[in-house]
Amino acid sequence: MRKIILWMSVSVDGYMQGPDGELDWQLVDEELHQHFNDELRAMGGFLDGRVTYELMAGYWPTADADPASSPVTAEFAGIWRDMPKIVFSRTMEQADWNTTIVREVVPDEIRELKAQPGGDLVLGGADLAVTFLRHDLVDEYRLYVHPVRLGRGKPLFPTTEMDTPLRLAETRTFGNGVVLLRYDRLDRR
Repeated sequence: MRKIILWMSVSVDGYMQGPDGELDWQLVDEELHQHFNDELRAMGGFLDGRVTYELMAGYWPTADADPASSPVTAEFAGIWRDMPKIVFSRTMEQADWNTTIVREVVPDEIRELKAQPGGDLVLGGADLAVTFLRHDLVDEYRLYVHPVRLGRGKPLFPTTEMDTPLRLAETRTFGNGVVLLRYDRLDRR
Protein backbone atom coordinates (compact mmCIF):
# COMPACT_ATOMS: atom_id res chain seq x y z
CA MET A 1 0.00 0.00 0.00
CA ARG A 2 1.21 3.48 -0.83
CA LYS A 3 2.02 5.92 1.94
CA ILE A 4 1.06 9.53 2.31
CA ILE A 5 4.19 11.49 3.15
CA LEU A 6 3.93 14.91 4.76
CA TRP A 7 6.93 16.65 3.17
CA MET A 8 7.62 20.08 4.63
CA SER A 9 10.36 22.56 5.27
CA VAL A 10 10.13 24.00 8.76
CA SER A 11 12.03 26.49 10.89
CA VAL A 12 13.73 25.35 14.08
CA ASP A 13 10.79 26.79 16.02
CA GLY A 14 8.20 24.90 13.99
CA TYR A 15 6.94 27.39 11.41
CA MET A 16 6.34 26.44 7.80
CA GLN A 17 5.75 30.02 6.60
CA GLY A 18 6.64 33.45 7.82
CA PRO A 19 3.88 35.78 9.12
CA ASP A 20 3.05 36.99 5.59
CA GLY A 21 3.46 33.59 3.93
CA GLU A 22 7.19 34.11 3.31
CA LEU A 23 9.27 31.15 2.23
CA ASP A 24 12.48 33.06 1.52
CA TRP A 25 14.08 31.77 4.75
CA GLN A 26 14.37 28.27 3.27
CA LEU A 27 17.95 27.31 2.40
CA VAL A 28 17.54 25.21 -0.74
CA ASP A 29 20.97 24.95 -2.31
CA GLU A 30 22.16 22.59 -5.07
CA GLU A 31 22.83 19.69 -2.67
CA LEU A 32 19.41 19.87 -1.01
CA HIS A 33 17.62 20.43 -4.32
CA GLN A 34 19.34 17.39 -5.85
CA HIS A 35 18.24 15.36 -2.82
CA PHE A 36 14.66 16.54 -3.39
CA ASN A 37 14.88 15.54 -7.06
CA ASP A 38 16.30 12.11 -6.25
CA GLU A 39 13.59 11.40 -3.68
CA LEU A 40 10.63 12.91 -5.54
CA ARG A 41 11.42 11.20 -8.85
CA ALA A 42 10.37 7.87 -7.26
CA MET A 43 7.04 9.14 -5.91
CA GLY A 44 3.64 8.33 -7.34
CA GLY A 45 2.12 11.78 -7.15
CA PHE A 46 1.77 15.14 -5.46
CA LEU A 47 -1.21 16.02 -3.25
CA ASP A 48 -1.44 19.81 -3.02
CA GLY A 49 -3.80 22.50 -1.88
CA ARG A 50 -4.75 25.25 -4.30
CA VAL A 51 -2.27 27.81 -3.00
CA THR A 52 0.68 25.41 -3.22
CA TYR A 53 -0.39 24.20 -6.65
CA GLU A 54 -0.72 27.74 -7.99
CA LEU A 55 2.68 28.67 -6.55
CA MET A 56 4.28 25.66 -8.23
CA ALA A 57 2.35 26.10 -11.50
CA GLY A 58 3.46 29.71 -11.68
CA TYR A 59 7.11 28.73 -12.07
CA TRP A 60 7.91 25.06 -12.67
CA PRO A 61 6.20 24.30 -16.01
CA THR A 62 8.74 26.41 -17.92
CA ALA A 63 11.65 26.68 -15.46
CA ASP A 64 13.82 24.45 -17.63
CA ALA A 65 13.38 26.80 -20.62
CA ASP A 66 15.24 29.57 -18.78
CA PRO A 67 18.91 29.47 -19.84
CA ALA A 68 19.85 30.75 -16.35
CA SER A 69 18.31 27.68 -14.67
CA SER A 70 20.75 25.33 -13.02
CA PRO A 71 20.75 21.70 -14.13
CA VAL A 72 19.08 20.64 -10.87
CA THR A 73 16.34 23.26 -11.36
CA ALA A 74 15.75 22.14 -14.95
CA GLU A 75 15.60 18.54 -13.78
CA PHE A 76 12.92 19.33 -11.19
CA ALA A 77 10.83 21.17 -13.79
CA GLY A 78 10.52 17.91 -15.72
CA ILE A 79 9.78 15.91 -12.57
CA TRP A 80 7.04 18.36 -11.56
CA ARG A 81 5.41 18.51 -15.00
CA ASP A 82 5.35 14.74 -15.46
CA MET A 83 4.28 13.76 -11.95
CA PRO A 84 0.55 13.09 -11.47
CA LYS A 85 -0.91 15.78 -9.24
CA ILE A 86 -4.13 16.02 -7.26
CA VAL A 87 -5.04 19.53 -6.21
CA PHE A 88 -7.71 19.91 -3.54
CA SER A 89 -9.75 23.02 -4.26
CA ARG A 90 -13.37 24.09 -4.06
CA THR A 91 -12.80 27.02 -6.43
CA MET A 92 -10.44 25.93 -9.22
CA GLU A 93 -12.16 25.14 -12.50
CA GLN A 94 -9.21 23.74 -14.44
CA ALA A 95 -5.61 22.74 -14.01
CA ASP A 96 -2.91 21.65 -16.41
CA TRP A 97 0.22 19.52 -16.28
CA ASN A 98 -1.16 16.11 -15.37
CA THR A 99 -3.39 17.50 -12.61
CA THR A 100 -6.76 16.32 -11.30
CA ILE A 101 -8.95 18.64 -9.21
CA VAL A 102 -10.69 17.15 -6.18
CA ARG A 103 -13.19 19.28 -4.26
CA GLU A 104 -12.62 17.99 -0.72
CA VAL A 105 -10.68 15.49 1.37
CA VAL A 106 -12.86 12.42 1.88
CA PRO A 107 -10.97 9.96 4.11
CA ASP A 108 -12.40 6.82 2.48
CA GLU A 109 -11.45 8.12 -0.97
CA ILE A 110 -7.93 8.87 0.25
CA ARG A 111 -7.64 5.32 1.62
CA GLU A 112 -8.77 4.01 -1.80
CA LEU A 113 -6.13 6.19 -3.47
CA LYS A 114 -3.48 4.73 -1.16
CA ALA A 115 -4.57 1.20 -2.12
CA GLN A 116 -3.91 1.86 -5.82
CA PRO A 117 -0.61 0.70 -7.33
CA GLY A 118 2.25 3.14 -7.69
CA GLY A 119 4.69 5.14 -5.63
CA ASP A 120 4.03 6.99 -2.41
CA LEU A 121 2.11 10.28 -2.41
CA VAL A 122 3.72 13.54 -1.31
CA LEU A 123 1.49 15.88 0.67
CA GLY A 124 2.20 19.60 0.42
CA GLY A 125 0.38 22.75 1.40
CA ALA A 126 -0.22 24.27 4.79
CA ASP A 127 -3.99 24.04 5.03
CA LEU A 128 -4.21 20.70 3.23
CA ALA A 129 -1.68 19.22 5.66
CA VAL A 130 -3.86 20.31 8.58
CA THR A 131 -6.87 18.57 6.99
CA PHE A 132 -4.95 15.33 6.40
CA LEU A 133 -3.61 15.44 9.97
CA ARG A 134 -7.09 16.05 11.36
CA HIS A 135 -8.35 12.97 9.47
CA ASP A 136 -5.33 10.93 10.63
CA LEU A 137 -4.20 10.20 7.05
CA VAL A 138 -0.44 10.84 7.26
CA ASP A 139 1.83 7.76 7.28
CA GLU A 140 5.27 9.36 7.18
CA TYR A 141 6.77 12.73 8.05
CA ARG A 142 9.75 14.18 6.18
CA LEU A 143 10.62 17.37 7.96
CA TYR A 144 13.43 19.49 6.58
CA VAL A 145 14.46 21.65 9.52
CA HIS A 146 16.16 24.85 8.36
CA PRO A 147 18.63 26.60 10.67
CA VAL A 148 16.50 29.67 11.29
CA ARG A 149 14.20 30.75 14.10
CA LEU A 150 11.29 32.74 12.66
CA GLY A 151 9.55 33.62 15.92
CA ARG A 152 6.14 33.89 14.24
CA GLY A 153 4.25 32.69 11.21
CA LYS A 154 2.18 29.66 10.33
CA PRO A 155 3.02 26.65 12.53
CA LEU A 156 3.40 23.29 10.83
CA PHE A 157 1.32 21.37 13.33
CA PRO A 158 -2.07 22.48 14.62
CA THR A 159 -3.08 22.05 18.23
CA THR A 160 -4.73 18.68 18.73
CA GLU A 161 -6.07 16.46 21.48
CA MET A 162 -4.69 13.33 19.78
CA ASP A 163 -1.12 12.09 20.09
CA THR A 164 0.55 10.37 17.15
CA PRO A 165 3.38 7.98 18.08
CA LEU A 166 6.26 8.09 15.59
CA ARG A 167 9.47 6.14 14.98
CA LEU A 168 12.61 7.91 13.80
CA ALA A 169 13.51 6.26 10.47
CA GLU A 170 16.28 8.52 9.17
CA THR A 171 18.26 11.65 9.82
CA ARG A 172 20.54 13.47 7.43
CA THR A 173 22.44 16.71 7.75
CA PHE A 174 23.09 18.75 4.62
CA GLY A 175 26.05 21.07 4.10
CA ASN A 176 23.88 24.19 4.44
CA GLY A 177 22.76 23.17 7.95
CA VAL A 178 19.33 21.78 6.97
CA VAL A 179 18.51 18.55 8.81
CA LEU A 180 16.12 15.92 7.49
CA LEU A 181 14.08 14.19 10.18
CA ARG A 182 12.10 11.30 8.71
CA TYR A 183 9.55 9.61 10.94
CA ASP A 184 7.28 6.65 10.31
CA ARG A 185 3.97 6.48 12.04
CA LEU A 186 3.64 3.70 14.59
CA ASP A 187 0.58 1.51 14.56
CA ARG A 188 -1.69 2.38 17.50
CA ARG A 189 -2.60 -1.23 18.25
